[in-house]
Amino acid sequence: MNRRPRHYLTVSDLEKDQLLQIIHRAMELKRRQKEGIPYRPAVGKVLGLLFEKPSTRTRISFEAAMFQLGGNVSFMPSRDLQLRRGEPLKDTARVLDRYLDCLVVRTFGQEIVEELAKWSAIPVINGLTDQHHPCQILSDIMTVMEFKGEDLSGLKIAWVGDGNNMAHSWIQAAARIGFNLFIACPEEFEPDNEILKQARKEASFPIEVTHDPKEAVKDAHVVNTDVWASMGQDDQQEKEKRSQIFRPFQVNSELLSLAAEDAIVLHCLPAHKGEEITEKVLEGKQSVVWDQAENKMHLHKAILEWSMNLEYH
Repeated sequence: MNRRPRHYLTVSDLEKDQLLQIIHRAMELKRRQKEGIPYRPAVGKVLGLLFEKPSTRTRISFEAAMFQLGGNVSFMPSRDLQLRRGEPLKDTARVLDRYLDCLVVRTFGQEIVEELAKWSAIPVINGLTDQHHPCQILSDIMTVMEFKGEDLSGLKIAWVGDGNNMAHSWIQAAARIGFNLFIACPEEFEPDNEILKQARKEASFPIEVTHDPKEAVKDAHVVNTDVWASMGQDDQQEKEKRSQIFRPFQVNSELLSLAAEDAIVLHCLPAHKGEEITEKVLEGKQSVVWDQAENKMHLHKAILEWSMNLEYH
């Protein structure tokens, strides 16, 4: 009997113990890689990367992760596929699952990854949609654990900026894993209310939304931000509008001074220096963004190992 594929489309797809298992496994795989211990359980496997959006970190980290696991990668820009000419997603899924062992999708609508997963006999992993960024969040939490310890229950984590896909995945992670989350965003740019409402039903710690970045950052142990205009929102008129609205939400030295003295700063990159974050903060001693970026690769190894049910040792 064929097993149901292990898809990962949102943080809420997995239970707390599964999420923590993947994060801890990523830490172990990182340690082994640093020690030069080879680990190649994916020999003979092929990972497909189906990308509609441009990418630096997500693409390269998944490619490096799969290569380090001993497998191969097929990168598929959507413009080069028959999807561009109207081939249905369900047909694409049923063809690709005959060629590949796992599929990572980076696209616009969440419904696209859900449709591909529905018709696919191989695992489908969400590499980013407009609604969720579930792999990024796990590598971010891995970074927090490295610098703040593995017990997150006593932490205050602040998200400052747009109530976007990153904010949605942080909300779901706060509910599943358990930590105090403060989100500061301008009015009319709050996170999706249904995602927020569902998370609050299961959360054991507060998930707060405020329009005051100072309230969110005050005494925070982690200060997190992202670009003000995500891909698909970056035409010049929209960028100028958001630049005015979001200006008070810039993570700068003055705002960061309200956080805990040993607070760390996260940014999933790319950063628009002088907009959502100043160069002084991004390059400052509290910034851990380069460790955060590296951890994507180690976390992706753990996700691939889990989703493809690879030999585990």
